Amino acid sequence: MLVGQNVRRVAIVGGARLPFARSMGAYAQCSNQDMLTAALKALVGKYGLTGQRLGDVGAGAVLKHPRDFNLVRESVLGSGLSPGTPGFDLQRACGTSLETAIIIGMKIALGQIDSGIAGGVDTASDAPIGVGEGLRKILLASSRGRSLGERLKPWLGVRPRHLKPSVPSVSEPRTGLSMGQSCELMAKRWNVTREAQDRLACESHRRAAAAYDEGFYRDLVVEFQGLREDNNLRRDTSVERLAKLRPAFPMEGSGTLTAGNSTPMTDGASAVLLASEEWARARGLPVLAYLSYGKVAAVDFVNEEGLLMAPAYGVPQMLQDAGLGLQDFDFYEIHEAFAAQVLCTLRAWESAEFCRDKLGLVQPLGSIDPAKLNVKGSSLALGHPFAATGGRILATLAKLIDQRGGGRGLVSICTAGGMGVTAIVEK
Repeated sequence: MLVGQNVRRVAIVGGARLPFARSMGAYAQCSNQDMLTAALKALVGKYGLTGQRLGDVGAGAVLKHPRDFNLVRESVLGSGLSPGTPGFDLQRACGTSLETAIIIGMKIALGQIDSGIAGGVDTASDAPIGVGEGLRKILLASSRGRSLGERLKPWLGVRPRHLKPSVPSVSEPRTGLSMGQSCELMAKRWNVTREAQDRLACESHRRAAAAYDEGFYRDLVVEFQGLREDNNLRRDTSVERLAKLRPAFPMEGSGTLTAGNSTPMTDGASAVLLASEEWARARGLPVLAYLSYGKVAAVDFVNEEGLLMAPAYGVPQMLQDAGLGLQDFDFYEIHEAFAAQVLCTLRAWESAEFCRDKLGLVQPLGSIDPAKLNVKGSSLALGHPFAATGGRILATLAKLIDQRGGGRGLVSICTAGGMGVTAIVEK
């Protein structure tokens, strides 16, 4: 049965993640499977799930080896959960773990399953490096040979150019631009200054450091490979220091995005336990908050819109579903792929022209209170292992709402390919 008798609320029991690490550093020798398994193990241990069979586990990675064709199931088998727990792989770029949470949540809400885990993992330190297209064709031609001669003949055509490896690219196939270059165009279009970007980045580091100092992350982040906290965090940074950095993605001779106001290449994994209220309470597990709405959006970034602007469209669509306004939230978790991207999104919601012409609204969505935005730091300070970021945000937001004694939070994540994943968490 696809749909049960009743639609149930989806409880967020809690999450666990590895400290996020700059690539080519602390986790340089770790694979996606190593890290995802570690995150799942941490969650299993945290909530006493050893040997238990859950309804499903959904996770994924953006940078993924062919050997990891069954990454999540293999990680589940090493997690301590019952081998009877299934797992599936999914990839929606930087929105992967939030998307898996929405899918697991829908299964719970519709009565297919009672419990599940959503997560994500990524490592640029163990990126899949393949053979070039020319050598690949030679290998295939050789494998089709029926005789020794037929198998050897294609190799006579090998030239030095065929030995060039094929490495993952962060450029958009449709435009040839990197995400940073695309965001530079957005910053120019929305008149987002370098100073505003640096201020947002500095505040992200300040808030993340304060969160660690107060112990907020103590039960969310588990030690891995000797690392106890996210090592991209810069406690001593300042707007003045950030201002000294050179542009990282100069377009037409100038640029405002730097290594300081952009997320670094990062390794890490996250996992979040979701369940029906009945399942959680029968086991004495907490219900921190509820995952109540989710929305996916996409834009024509080739011809009309900025690459990372899809959440600017997805959020108002979701607000309409929920019957809420942009100001009806106690917390806003807007993924900081780049400081400029966050600021462009906020300016779009404040723009009467954008809201009228692009969203079909009579009035602009308006502003949000900066004091409610990314209150425990976000990706600029903590790092951004692509597929793991949604899980980090969801666990953080659920804990914030529970600590407050209730409330409502908005999640907004931009992704490659001109897409965005958004959600509402409340209690």
